[in-house]
Amino acid sequence: MTEREFAIEVVARLQKAGHQAFWAGGCVRDELLGLPPADYDIATNAHPERVQELFKRSHGFGASFGVVEVLGPRGPDGVWLKVQVATFRSDGTYSDGRRPDHVVFSSPEEDAARRDFTINGLFYDPVAEQLFDFVGGKADIDARILRAIGDPSQRFAEDKLRILRAVRMAARFQLQLDPDTFAAARRMVEQVAVVSSERIAEELRKILVHHHRVAGLQLIREFGLLEPILPELVCMIGIPQGLPTAPTGDLWDHTLRVIAELRGSLWPEPAAVSFPLAFATLLHDIGKPGTFARTPDRYTFHHHEHLGGRIAASICKRLRLSNAESDRIVWLVQHHQYLADAPIMRLSRLKPILIHPGIGELLALHRADALATGKSTDHVTFCEKLLEESRPEDLNPAPLFTGDDLRKMGLPPSPEYKRLLDAAREAQLEGTIRTHAQAAELIRHLLDSSHTPHSGGPPLTPS
Repeated sequence: MTEREFAIEVVARLQKAGHQAFWAGGCVRDELLGLPPADYDIATNAHPERVQELFKRSHGFGASFGVVEVLGPRGPDGVWLKVQVATFRSDGTYSDGRRPDHVVFSSPEEDAARRDFTINGLFYDPVAEQLFDFVGGKADIDARILRAIGDPSQRFAEDKLRILRAVRMAARFQLQLDPDTFAAARRMVEQVAVVSSERIAEELRKILVHHHRVAGLQLIREFGLLEPILPELVCMIGIPQGLPTAPTGDLWDHTLRVIAELRGSLWPEPAAVSFPLAFATLLHDIGKPGTFARTPDRYTFHHHEHLGGRIAASICKRLRLSNAESDRIVWLVQHHQYLADAPIMRLSRLKPILIHPGIGELLALHRADALATGKSTDHVTFCEKLLEESRPEDLNPAPLFTGDDLRKMGLPPSPEYKRLLDAAREAQLEGTIRTHAQAAELIRHLLDSSHTPHSGGPPLTPS
């Protein structure tokens, strides 16, 4: 059974028990747009306790808002099927600008009226195959318009995140903004600051992983949302790109061009654009405004990747991203120029990057950056070929020399360990030493040349 078939079955059982029941919201919109719904939501006049009577395998996790999750059998992919069943409701006041203080169970017409946009206010009876449209959503879908239901100022006042959701919906479905809806959003855009960082981050995630991400970012700027949610990006606007004699737009334009070229991870196998990759691409040049300078013939941004990494870390912390996502984003920003000279780079510098778990995303960022600026992607091809032709043990061999070996030489633990071990590792990755004995010889040479004393223990015997 598919999720769609299960969603039909749940509606049929509710109707058989004497209740109204329809598919509601996004699944109806997506089917009318010819898109596969991500999930199916059901709206009914049955109260939560009645829903749980009819469906024993259910959870009333949102019962205070009239929401019950109904569990079904395993789907074709082996995952348990589930749908959310919500009682028709109207919302009370939104004193915090984020969620209703209370809800009142109501009718389908009142339930539709409290939703955000007309395209999300539709109901569909999959048993009778009948559409119920109380808000003009079908006409707006046909006209490709995103319009708030009722008074747009009231809709946005109820939940300020709806302003960012308007961006996501318009970009994702390529819709034109209703003028009144757009104007109301622009008037209230600074109030998005009351929304939690987690909810803002989730909307950004949905915008950036979608293939219409550039349109979403353009709308974020047009709405005036950069200032309240990503103020660090504002200073990118107006920073010149290209040569002074041949400008190619500003830094914001360049960033959008790079994002437009993004095609996802390239290693170890093709993958869709992840949120860390997309967000790092948005932030990859965030350090340029703070390092901007000009010589007679060019603009310079020395060490902007290091400043960019620090700014990216601050943004990730503010948005409360996970440690794993934050670490990957910062690493990508810090290394977005690292592979530019890969074909002539020393192997001891290149190999440690190639074995990093994020190398596929870094290659994707390098490729997009090169394509956006009309430069060669030979450095990306070089790295891909090296990855394909190398065994893991070639790129990341077991160290030939360790701290235990230094202690056996009679060298007391000290900061000198790092210099010696790093030198041995570098030579190993370069291929100039390949055995434990050769590493020992190198260490002895370094000790003799630096006159580093040791405890007089037995000398290391090559083995």
